[in-house]
Amino acid sequence: MNGLRRRASVSFAEHKRAGWGPERRPRLEAIITEKAVPRLLPPPLGLLPCALVAMVVATGCARRPATNGADAVYMGSGSCQTCHAEIHARWQDTLMAKVLQDPREHPDVILGDFTIDDPLVTFTPEDVVFTYGSKWKQRYYTQIGDDYFIFPAQWDVQNRQWRRYFPRRGGDWWTEHYPEDQMQRPTGPLCDGCHSVNYDITTKTPTEWNVGCEKCHGPGSVHNLDPTAANIVNPARLDPVRADDVCIQCHSQGQPRENPIEGAYYDWPVGYEPGDRLSEFWELEGPDLGEETFTHWPEGSAHKNRMQGNDYVQSQMYVKGVTCYGCHDVHGTEHDADLRAPGNDVCLECHGSQLQAGPRGSPAYHSQHEADGEGSLCVACHMPSNARTVGDVYVRSHTFKFISPALTDRYGIPNPCTSCHDDQTTAWALDALEVWPQVSPWRVAR
Repeated sequence: MNGLRRRASVSFAEHKRAGWGPERRPRLEAIITEKAVPRLLPPPLGLLPCALVAMVVATGCARRPATNGADAVYMGSGSCQTCHAEIHARWQDTLMAKVLQDPREHPDVILGDFTIDDPLVTFTPEDVVFTYGSKWKQRYYTQIGDDYFIFPAQWDVQNRQWRRYFPRRGGDWWTEHYPEDQMQRPTGPLCDGCHSVNYDITTKTPTEWNVGCEKCHGPGSVHNLDPTAANIVNPARLDPVRADDVCIQCHSQGQPRENPIEGAYYDWPVGYEPGDRLSEFWELEGPDLGEETFTHWPEGSAHKNRMQGNDYVQSQMYVKGVTCYGCHDVHGTEHDADLRAPGNDVCLECHGSQLQAGPRGSPAYHSQHEADGEGSLCVACHMPSNARTVGDVYVRSHTFKFISPALTDRYGIPNPCTSCHDDQTTAWALDALEVWPQVSPWRVAR
């Protein structure tokens, strides 16, 4: 694989062939069950070294000396459930666990309205083998041979309408290397590495579909048999750069440093595993300051979706070592975007009026908006929705910079003032900011 590391996954059938007796089978079934990862384990690889199989089999229920996990293999999220039942239950309800869903098992996952007579829709629900997405948009997979492809129509969830799905040349970098026919653009190299755990580019199969436990914690077989902190990756114990890399591996636009790989161009960081330095595998797409590109606004903010990482590495939060998990809990919470606390609460944990980071005064005083209004939300000004995801639907920026109305005049990037007060001009917004207390005229870039 051109020097890139690849780890195998261990299936139940492989263990049976290796000689598991009836007395040990219950333990194995507690770790790997057909229910835990239905239809998601790849066929037996047949390439797993016999010594490694023997190592996993021989240990059984017995505890073994702790290792650093270097000899671990991927097992699937079901193997984590026994010890981490509460976390596993929360995760199962997250969007991470439901990126790809099989409508043959769950027919209600299809959100698109196929009763609408739309020329874009050239397929039926019966043709769909996976749905992708459910919050902003939903796309539809079909299978041809051992590859998956995305039909050329997608459902805009917010506006409840069909939209074309067709990455045009001159947009995503990879379009120059693939035909324009959607049925010749396989999802393996273009999508599936981020929508699965341990995707094998040779067999075109993952250990499991969706963003499972091992996508962030690394292979778990050794930890399953001897659960210690030393033999599993925990982003909370990594340095901030490596911790954020775990999220940025998928929440970013970029290119592998080595491309093509085995004859195909990949749009995800092949070979990266949690705990690695992502920069050794992946190069982030950067802005061309002063110029609007497919990925960026002229002042450097993300122009399109799935670029939280590109934004975040520019932020002062990132510079100061604040990590993604400082605000989000991807295991699942009751709050939007799996935030650790609702609304302003997550921000005010660090930015309270009595804390060094400030700001001084209440959110209402700082924002000059009503305390219970949309304008007093921290994200209204510091995380404006200016990254396009589908149609006229935009998601929030992650630079945490205030975008002045003056930058709208200069570069055309939306600003939070006139995006909300859409009946007003940028000149009106700049005049208003001039009289706000504690707002520097230099910060509003008059």
